[in-house]
Amino acid sequence: MNEIIAVVTEYEITSGVTVLEVAIFAIIIIASLIFARVLTQKVRHSLPDRIPKNDREVISKALYFVVAGIGVIIALPYINVNLSGLFVAGGVFAIIIGFAGQNVFSNFIAGLILFVERPIKIGDNIGIEDVLGTVEDIRILSTIIKTYDGIYTRIPNFTIFTANITNYVAHVARRFEYSVGIRYQDDADLAMSVIRSVVEEHPFALKSPAPKIYVDELGDNAVIISVRIWAPSMVWWDVRTNLLWKIKVALEKSGIEIPFPQRTVWFPEGKTTIQTGMGDGTDAEMTRP
Repeated sequence: MNEIIAVVTEYEITSGVTVLEVAIFAIIIIASLIFARVLTQKVRHSLPDRIPKNDREVISKALYFVVAGIGVIIALPYINVNLSGLFVAGGVFAIIIGFAGQNVFSNFIAGLILFVERPIKIGDNIGIEDVLGTVEDIRILSTIIKTYDGIYTRIPNFTIFTANITNYVAHVARRFEYSVGIRYQDDADLAMSVIRSVVEEHPFALKSPAPKIYVDELGDNAVIISVRIWAPSMVWWDVRTNLLWKIKVALEKSGIEIPFPQRTVWFPEGKTTIQTGMGDGTDAEMTRP
């Protein structure tokens, strides 16, 4: 029996390749495929939910082919395949693919760095170059942004990696400010008190950092009061638009008006009309009362 087994295992299917070597080759291939499948299943379920499902599938498939490829490389010498020739051919092929897919590779590496560094997350309001919007998806090769106008925008990850990123919600709170003008005859202290009351009543206007309200400028037509307020980053725009109108209404109820630009015109003695240029080739006349 042993002699029969020895004969079978030593029988050469092709020149220099025995049945035993073919069997070992098959076992290695099958084992590597099974191991690759089990490993990718583990990785697919262990990846965090912040990675989109599509990207998890891409990572799993890439890992599967890498593990299976390593198994093939280990198994090929058992059937007398010269790996040096394959490596040379593979090297040439890799150079060709490298030149052809340079941008793809750059975007892939940039995507991996973005996953690790996480300067942006899905749902963040960001600005990249001239694109402003909300991050809808972060993929291996590109990032999807929905602009504030509802426009679908795809940006390559390498562009994001090399560009200046403005993340408007990276911090918990964000500041905004108003410049409120009042008449010179109005009480500035009363105006600041009214504004402060309105701000403090708003549930999303933060107490810390505290709001800053002060006279900032004596303008040509008004006393300018600066109002600086902090609000949670996720709702700051709603707070900004809501408070502005409330401040305006509260000032009017207190008898404080927001002035219009005004000019005082002095007429020379003895003249009843003055002719002035309007800048468009026409003239206008102002009559002295």
